Amino acid sequence: MPVNILMPALSPTMEKGNLSKWLKKEGDAVKAGDVIAEIETDKATMEVEAVDEGTLGKIVVPEGTADVPVNQVIAVLLEEGEDKSAIAKIPAAPTPKAEAKPEVKEPEAPKAAPAPTPKAPAVAPQPAPANGKGGRVFASPLARRLAKEFGIDVSRVQGSGPHGRIVARDVEQAKAGGVALRAPAGAPSPGASLGIQTPSDEQVRALFEEGSYEFVPHDGMRKTIARRLMEAKLTIPHYYLTVDVELDALLAARQEINASAPMGEDGKPRFRVSVNDLLIKALALALIKIPDANVSWTEAGMLKHKHADVGVAVAIPGGLITPIVRHAEEKSMSAIATEMKDFIARARTRKLKPHEYQGGSSAISNLGMYGIREFSAVINPPHATILAVGAGEERPVARKGKIEAATVMTATLSADHRAVDGALGAELLDAFRHFVEKPISMLA
Repeated sequence: MPVNILMPALSPTMEKGNLSKWLKKEGDAVKAGDVIAEIETDKATMEVEAVDEGTLGKIVVPEGTADVPVNQVIAVLLEEGEDKSAIAKIPAAPTPKAEAKPEVKEPEAPKAAPAPTPKAPAVAPQPAPANGKGGRVFASPLARRLAKEFGIDVSRVQGSGPHGRIVARDVEQAKAGGVALRAPAGAPSPGASLGIQTPSDEQVRALFEEGSYEFVPHDGMRKTIARRLMEAKLTIPHYYLTVDVELDALLAARQEINASAPMGEDGKPRFRVSVNDLLIKALALALIKIPDANVSWTEAGMLKHKHADVGVAVAIPGGLITPIVRHAEEKSMSAIATEMKDFIARARTRKLKPHEYQGGSSAISNLGMYGIREFSAVINPPHATILAVGAGEERPVARKGKIEAATVMTATLSADHRAVDGALGAELLDAFRHFVEKPISMLA
């Protein structure tokens, strides 16, 4: 029997994905574990592996197709001894109406809708979308994918393909010409459900002289970051606690750990622990020491975590992502350093898997390498806290009536007041400071 290859669910919340590329073509032999396609989400590009062996008999969903529902058939695998006649009865994947061929007879115009009630807001009539009738737009899957990436409203693009069909080059030209996706007239602005009014795209553009700026459409990652940060700041009651932490003992411990690292075959140390790796360990141990702060808020109750899964903010082109160091309290410094090196490399090429950056109970954001002394970070749900750390710098400190120089770092804890009260947050921050200033305690 032919084996259906389905659009995988790359995370518990994923409903659709973009099939960006096929790495096998029809007729190719496939072994279990072979990478056959690449799927795009808003933050990562994932590889689809074959779970059976056989021959790729039919590609149902072509590469470049956007918004393919989870569990939809994307291809069919033939087992040994089968030929294409075995899949003749398998129907092709349903194609969105917007992708219908122009030769298909257009439906009759719908009857006029009843006049709106006096209470309904007046909405200015919109022009009919380009390249279509009755709201239908003819565009290739690749053109639609590019339009989505560039933020282009495909209905505003003039098609140059057969029968006016929009093709990829039309979207590229539209991008160069500044054709942008605009919210429909009357559409609510972000935050409208919370009673917050924000200026429209047109209102913002009107403040600047035409030609004095370059329009850069938002990609999927930037839109996701914007939505999640707005939700976090508007729905989570943040409060902030700040403490100065001395780093001299930690820096000395780091130097000793790195000096003891075994050499690899290439003659280089097998690992190199960074200050950030040590701070991850310190935060993880603090969460275990103060278990009531190692929580996630839900409306029905609190999730008290048994392990410290610490997210680490990593800057990548176009945004940021937070890979999770699982069970960080149990891992050695070298293990955390090795894991973070791998996470950072794969994050920058968007190769992290969803389970590697979703979840966790807290997070750490370090801007010290940019010379930032102090800042406050935004909580990333489902976390209840996030720790923002600045640069370590020499500062005068008072010891037994004498002024001495010490390497000091400012750390600010942002906490969700629904889950972590002020005194509890202070206990967590104090425990973090203890582990940093007495690093030997992290090895006990």
